[in-house]
Amino acid sequence: VQLQASGGGLVQTGGSLRLSCAASGRTFSSYHMGWFRQAPGKEREFVAAISWSDSNTYYTDSVKGRFTISRDNAKNTAYLQMNSLKPEDTAVYYCAARRNPLYRPPSSGTDYDYWGQGTQVTVSS
Repeated sequence: VQLQASGGGLVQTGGSLRLSCAASGRTFSSYHMGWFRQAPGKEREFVAAISWSDSNTYYTDSVKGRFTISRDNAKNTAYLQMNSLKPEDTAVYYCAARRNPLYRPPSSGTDYDYWGQGTQVTVSS
């Protein structure tokens, strides 16, 4: 599967953005999807994940209550709605896909089989 992330941009503190991750292929609905981010000089970190059925969602603590992950299997697209953005949310955001279910939240980069190219999110103070 190929992933194309989009929707990044420059926003002020407190603003909102919605990232999209468009996937190719007919089996998108069977993939678990995740979002990661990497800020300059920092390691890539897990942001959120959603199961193939969207019945389970997971978030890193720093975004809980502000970010929402969702998916539309009919459109082969996953989303990350980001509200109340903070300067520390500035990073390149990547979407990722995993084929098989996992017994724990898929919060490691090695849990994923496919990656998109990233989209820049910049939050000004």
